Amino acid sequence: MVGEAMEDHFWLSNMQFSRIQPLLPNKVRGVPRVDDRRIISGIIHVLSSDCPWHHAPPLYGPYKTLYNRFVRWAEKGIWVPVFQQLSQDGGPSLLLMLGSTAITPHHGSMGRKGRKWVQLPKKGMMG
Repeated sequence: MVGEAMEDHFWLSNMQFSRIQPLLPNKVRGVPRVDDRRIISGIIHVLSSDCPWHHAPPLYGPYKTLYNRFVRWAEKGIWVPVFQQLSQDGGPSLLLMLGSTAITPHHGSMGRKGRKWVQLPKKGMMG
């Protein structure tokens, strides 16, 4: 697994985070974002462990923040270049990190409004 494992928890290394930081959105409106390194580490933990969002360890922050950030950035196409960079830095392959081209939340984390599936680019579009 990429990054540093701390008692079965994933953390991006300082080098990895410095390499992906320029790929992250930098126009923050309203409330400043929660620590990006912590949230991205939590998202990678959830995706790689295949646990439901609401079972994410609290040390990554609120699970709704993890899920909402994942969905918003997936809709903007941010994850593919981020995961490509992490993959180039000696981590697992991009396809292994994503696990699937379509990721859906567990029913319990969808809330009353419900959410659609997050469709990520097809295998051939990832480079």
